[in-house]
Amino acid sequence: MLDSNVSKSLRQGNATKNSGCGSVSIGFPITMMITGMVGNTLALTLVYISYRKKENQRKRSFLLCIGSLAFTDLFGQLLTSPIVISVYQAGLKWEHIDSSGNLCAFFGVCMTTFGLCALFLASAMAIERALAITNPHWYSNHMKTSVTKQTLAVIWCLVLLFALLPIAGVGKYTRQWPGTWCFISTGDREVPGNMFFAITFAVLGIFSLLVTLSCNVVTIRGLIIRCKTKSGTSQSSKQWERLTTETVIQLLGIMCVLLICWSPLLVLMLRMISTQVSSHDCNASAVGPDQPSSRDVHLDCNFFLTAIRMASLNQILDPWVYLLLREILLRKFCLVANAVSNCSVEDRKKSQTALDALNKQNQDDDNNLEKPQSS
Repeated sequence: MLDSNVSKSLRQGNATKNSGCGSVSIGFPITMMITGMVGNTLALTLVYISYRKKENQRKRSFLLCIGSLAFTDLFGQLLTSPIVISVYQAGLKWEHIDSSGNLCAFFGVCMTTFGLCALFLASAMAIERALAITNPHWYSNHMKTSVTKQTLAVIWCLVLLFALLPIAGVGKYTRQWPGTWCFISTGDREVPGNMFFAITFAVLGIFSLLVTLSCNVVTIRGLIIRCKTKSGTSQSSKQWERLTTETVIQLLGIMCVLLICWSPLLVLMLRMISTQVSSHDCNASAVGPDQPSSRDVHLDCNFFLTAIRMASLNQILDPWVYLLLREILLRKFCLVANAVSNCSVEDRKKSQTALDALNKQNQDDDNNLEKPQSS
């Protein structure tokens, strides 16, 4: 009965809103798909090139993690974005492209799998970096690429099994406001195991965020301590100071992006679970939007739509904060600033010479992060 009311109200809403909103809204998933594909493809290319170099033996575990994250984000966008775009082109009428309802379940599995995988892969990278900095002797002896590959495979398999629980009858995936995507239902307590499934997703996501943030804080602290032990006026000390600054900025960027992108969705999910509100209820409550309870539901649903878009934005930002930002921006920022501020040709030549020397030292500096500290 509820499904029929949802479909009816959705059609009523589309009749009045499609002409004004459809053409504008479809630009959002198209833009996200294109930018995400470009960023993650570029990241995969750079990772592949770096992984093939013999001098990057010590960094292969980290490169595998970055490559896996970029592949996960890219594959997730390729599977979900075309469906969203198709729904917009069908006038926001999901039933036109999914009369059986199986596509909604598939979309929900993709959202859950690729969302949790991205979070757990971020945690795996944070743990890997923390071990490399705080315990380099153990890291160099035990952290092999085979161990990294096994860990990544376990993460993917466990997350996929968890996402398939609604297919097995535990939990439920439903269409979410405004009817262009499917995700975990947060308000259907009648469905067996639905509250367990929804709460577990939110708790796992928050736990992954906490692990990532904690490990990054430990890594930053370890970097600062090692940098202080190498303090001095030598060239090596200056290299360590520069590299520490770059890495700290990168880690702070990672933490900010994760918190901003994922915290709203996970916190709002717990709130909607506690109040027994689901995003698909917006369609049913569209008949009487003037009622206070209906306005509250619509407010939650609009926030939920914004939160899921922010979480999807993380797929676009991941390759930049983990790889491209450091490779392209951080190493060039100071030199570009010097080139702009210096007026004389001689100073610019010196800056160019410094740039060439710095580029030659980049690889050695990255390897120094993972070398055991001499006693």
